[in-house]
Amino acid sequence: MSRLDVTEKIIATKVAKGIKWADVAAKVGLSKEWVTAACLGQMTLDKKQADTIGKIFGLSADEKKWLMVVPYKGSLPTSVPTDPLIYRFYELVSVYGTTFKELIHEEFGDGIMSAIDFKMDLKREPNAAGDRVNIVMSGKFLPYKTY
Repeated sequence: MSRLDVTEKIIATKVAKGIKWADVAAKVGLSKEWVTAACLGQMTLDKKQADTIGKIFGLSADEKKWLMVVPYKGSLPTSVPTDPLIYRFYELVSVYGTTFKELIHEEFGDGIMSAIDFKMDLKREPNAAGDRVNIVMSGKFLPYKTY
């Protein structure tokens, strides 16, 4: 058994039972974005969170243990994603990455936006021309230090 096996079981159970990530997150008591990432194997759950996820998805004690192991982060199977939706994010970084970098450096200085001290909010935004995906990402600015 591996973390990937547990992730696949979670996804299979989600599909079979028609479970929504927002409902899972409400039971865990955290954001749907973080809980979804955790269920997909990208975050580490504590015992209470793992027990809640285990109950929802019918996980064994051994399977729940995998939810508490620090994962190998980075879930893309190829360096250039082939899934059309994920590719669009790759395209955003390819086209606007230098703009993100330039504007962050201009506003904050030499440093990075953290993906560790980070939060995300994804919402559906009604629009007469067709609904829009609204994603707000907020990461702590970490300046490079001199030494």
